Amino acid sequence: MGANLRLEATLARGSPAASYAPVSCAAPMPVNTSAIGKTFAPGTYAVGREKVKEYANAVGETNPVHLDPAAARAAGYADVVAPPMFAVVFISQTMTPTLFDPEVGMNFALMVHGGQSFEWTRPIVAGEEITTHVSVKDIYEKDGKGFYVYETISKDESDETVVTGEWTFLVRGV
Repeated sequence: MGANLRLEATLARGSPAASYAPVSCAAPMPVNTSAIGKTFAPGTYAVGREKVKEYANAVGETNPVHLDPAAARAAGYADVVAPPMFAVVFISQTMTPTLFDPEVGMNFALMVHGGQSFEWTRPIVAGEEITTHVSVKDIYEKDGKGFYVYETISKDESDETVVTGEWTFLVRGV
């Protein structure tokens, strides 16, 4: 079977066995560079103490400034400090819908996450509201793959940039 096929399981009523039939799920699509420069509606995320603590626990973070408000205050912060990669949590809610934008034309069925990079200006603290802006930085084709590069800029309530990011997605078989 080719890369553009998936198997679909169908269970017959009362039958414990599944039958499989190839179903086309993705046809190659050429890249369309007309969306370069496109910006999307910003999204705002309220950074909650419990979300920061849940994330810190999920990634094995043990530094008390991420888990204990008293330790964070003793270190000079107003509340618990989000681990740096918590940025993915508040950026993703604004970023994800852009991947399905018809003007961008990304074939999500053949997409893989190629990479991301961030630059922080300061730590993010529970209680803040962070607004993220997303734009298409570049779209190009190389070696039979489409490359879709996005830029994110996240700002606090004072409109100060707290983190910038670059996200690259690859689409196979363009």
